[in-house]
Amino acid sequence: MYLIFRCDCGRAMYSKEGVVTRKCVCGKSIRVKSRRILKKAEDFQSASQAVRDLQEERYGGTGFTTANKL
Repeated sequence: MYLIFRCDCGRAMYSKEGVVTRKCVCGKSIRVKSRRILKKAEDFQSASQAVRDLQEERYGGTGFTTANKL
């Protein structure tokens, strides 16, 4: 099971259930347990897609996800 949450900077991230901390690309170390869980996913592929969808929802299309739409 994978947990999807946001960093303080706004970036959506995922982590495997049971992981204590996760480091964001902004440099902040996040305690997963203290975060509000936005979604849950069964495998890393669906977790990765959920993160892409959340990022596009907040920031609009970035062009990085166009490969999935081909």
